[in-house]
Amino acid sequence: MENIHRLHHYRRRNSGGSSKWIAAVASIWIQCSCGASYAFGIYSPILKSSQGYDQATLDTVSVFKDIGANAGIISGLLYSAVVVSSSSGHRWWWVRRPWVVHLVGAIQCFVGYFMMWASVIGIISRPHVGVMCVFMFLAAHAQTFFNTANVVTAVHNFPDYSGTIVGIMKGFLGLSGAVLIQVYDTLFEGSPSTFLLMLALLPTLISILLMWLVKIDAGYTNYEKRYLNGFSVVSLVVAAYLMILIILENTIALPLWSRIVTFVILLALLSSTLGVAGKAQSDSSLNLSYTSSTTGTPLLDEVDSTKQETMSSQASNSVDFHQGPSDVEVQNKASYEDSLKFGPELNLLEAIRTANFWLLFIAMLCGMGSGLATINNISQIGQSLGYTSVERSTLVSLWSIWNYLGRFGAGYASDIFLHRRGWARPLLMVLTLAAMTGGHVIIASGFPGNLYIGSVLVGVCYGSQWSLMPTITSEIFGVRHLGTIFNSIAAASPVGSYILSVRVIGYIYDRNATGEDNSCYGKYCFMLSFFILASVSLFGFLVALALFFRTRKFYSQLLIRRLRHIAT
Repeated sequence: MENIHRLHHYRRRNSGGSSKWIAAVASIWIQCSCGASYAFGIYSPILKSSQGYDQATLDTVSVFKDIGANAGIISGLLYSAVVVSSSSGHRWWWVRRPWVVHLVGAIQCFVGYFMMWASVIGIISRPHVGVMCVFMFLAAHAQTFFNTANVVTAVHNFPDYSGTIVGIMKGFLGLSGAVLIQVYDTLFEGSPSTFLLMLALLPTLISILLMWLVKIDAGYTNYEKRYLNGFSVVSLVVAAYLMILIILENTIALPLWSRIVTFVILLALLSSTLGVAGKAQSDSSLNLSYTSSTTGTPLLDEVDSTKQETMSSQASNSVDFHQGPSDVEVQNKASYEDSLKFGPELNLLEAIRTANFWLLFIAMLCGMGSGLATINNISQIGQSLGYTSVERSTLVSLWSIWNYLGRFGAGYASDIFLHRRGWARPLLMVLTLAAMTGGHVIIASGFPGNLYIGSVLVGVCYGSQWSLMPTITSEIFGVRHLGTIFNSIAAASPVGSYILSVRVIGYIYDRNATGEDNSCYGKYCFMLSFFILASVSLFGFLVALALFFRTRKFYSQLLIRRLRHIAT
């Protein structure tokens, strides 16, 4: 709570400066708290036992979790209605910030998890399965509102480094499940019903307290890449720290005092993003004052010598730096619509009429669908191959780390390749889908230790799709209706997961199952399924390759227009 007050204090002190940095910190903290759908494994046992569900019924509730967490079309439409549409006129001044989208998400989060908690502890009578599915859908659907408001606002604020900022936002969302589990292990270990109440209150309170700070401020500021790198370093440190904690907790029993200490350290690491934002605002204000008193000659220390090797990299370097005081004043006063002029501005209906939309959708259905099907079944795969319960638990817990590395790494790398090499961003999608194909083949092979290698490859590549897809969407279709379009494409994830999990993996597993408990043991239980998943991801690779060739010329023109915009 003290950190939240400090964030508001920074905002008041720098209200005339670059509020985009404070907005980024607020968004990061909200992202760290809103990924409760990734912690389903913590409360699913108490949900199953208290409601008298069998495994099939629990899986049905889980499907609604996946649908809710990925069906974000409504959040995109709301964002477009209250933020984009009202920004160009004089009406509805009070809804020009994304706080309305956050508020709707907070209400859904509270209602969904609170009603599940009330059902579990008996405050209300046991609801029908259909009603519980609605509760689960509402709780998970809230995540799309938080995610849309944070990611789309971040793309508006940092259009020249959209891959990096989307990777940061999606990366922290990927880590949020591990963060929430750390809160649970420290405060409520052994009480999964209380964990449900925590999920109803914690994300709701954090989003309501911070949503006022998340706003669009697309004015260009000094050293953007440097301070985005600062956020990136924090996220990498948090991910490494969580990975160490996960391994320790699955190896030895930590006493309460040590869990408290490790949790305080985690909070300190997350709070360090505020220091990065404060430094960014301070340096931006100092440099603005300095350049305004000079003749406009760029400072020598603004030049990165490593970017002077080629003509294109020299030109792209101008994205990071100023060309004179007049440029600074114009860029800082420009409205966010000025950053939307690099590419086409299509709405959802216009986008779905294009081949690029369906190429991206099919590629995501293959990549996200096969990745989600893998994590949904990874524990059963380990059981069939003879992995111990501790090993299976560790694999499930570490998935969030691999997911994060993919989300952050793909976004960051795609910016580097685009700015320095001029490579079209879909090329990264091609490469990750090729690597995912290899990961599925490794899992299918069944050799000793295969899950450790295969889960890393599939987890990283699955996470990469979640940062590449929104970034590519913003560039191909524009950012004005980004929330609606990228959430429509994201619906490919639960569709692909349902087809591959239920119709492929589940069907083949049940045919091979023997014994009274309908269990299957041996490498043949999932071998055919994962060869099919490998074929699916290979098809996604070919589709992404087609998208790459279709958009290669567009990305060359996009980069030239951006450089010209900076140079004028």
